[in-house]
Amino acid sequence: MQPEKQGILEFRDVSISYTEGKWAVRNVGAAIKEKSITAIMGPSGCGKSTLLRSVNRMHELYPEIRTTGQILLDGRDVLKMNAMEVRRRAGMVFQRPNPFPTMSIYENVLAGYRLNGIRLSRQEKDRIVEESLRNVGLWDEVKDGLMKRGSFLSGGQQQRLCIARAVALRPRILLMDEPTSALDPIATRKIEDMLLELKKEFTILIVTHNMSQAARISDDSMFMYLGELVEFSDTQSIFTNPRDKRTEEYLSGQFG
Repeated sequence: MQPEKQGILEFRDVSISYTEGKWAVRNVGAAIKEKSITAIMGPSGCGKSTLLRSVNRMHELYPEIRTTGQILLDGRDVLKMNAMEVRRRAGMVFQRPNPFPTMSIYENVLAGYRLNGIRLSRQEKDRIVEESLRNVGLWDEVKDGLMKRGSFLSGGQQQRLCIARAVALRPRILLMDEPTSALDPIATRKIEDMLLELKKEFTILIVTHNMSQAARISDDSMFMYLGELVEFSDTQSIFTNPRDKRTEEYLSGQFG
């Protein structure tokens, strides 16, 4: 019998606390498949964003935080790696669009290279900017105004610019914390369509409150409740035949 293939990203008995003796995430174990979209669902305060942010160590911005277990990206424990290297390999997109306000669209796309001290030729910069903006379906909309500030774009365009900024570094995984919650339905649908294209090249882990979004775009789904991973399976199975009563109650709107 073939051994089960390890995921590109593996959580091994991961627990995270903000205060002594109180765990926001408890004993999570899961393997995320490469070039797929995995949704993390659950009610507010269940640990979704805490788990997501642990992957690129954003949680270290809180001084009291404590993480135990292992988070393996391509077999390496990110908790033992250089934080800058981790963040190059695990790109982050936040809930609200946050293009750097003083930078042009062009500079925003390349910001990761600048922050990491990576020097590029003008030719390389031009190629990366065009390729990244094409990846998020934004090139045709902004190619004639690349030197304008990113903050002049609409909300949906700004979020796609932030995703372009994340993919420009060619990360191994894209982490998305409710990336469409601040957007209207049309902008949301554009980003969902774009994510389905991006998964051909990237692995995507997305936190979402929107269950219909998870059903539409994700291959696998994780359901969290009170800091625990209650259920993790392919999305169709979770939505049509949940194994745990708490999952069923959440999906049917009985709590959360």
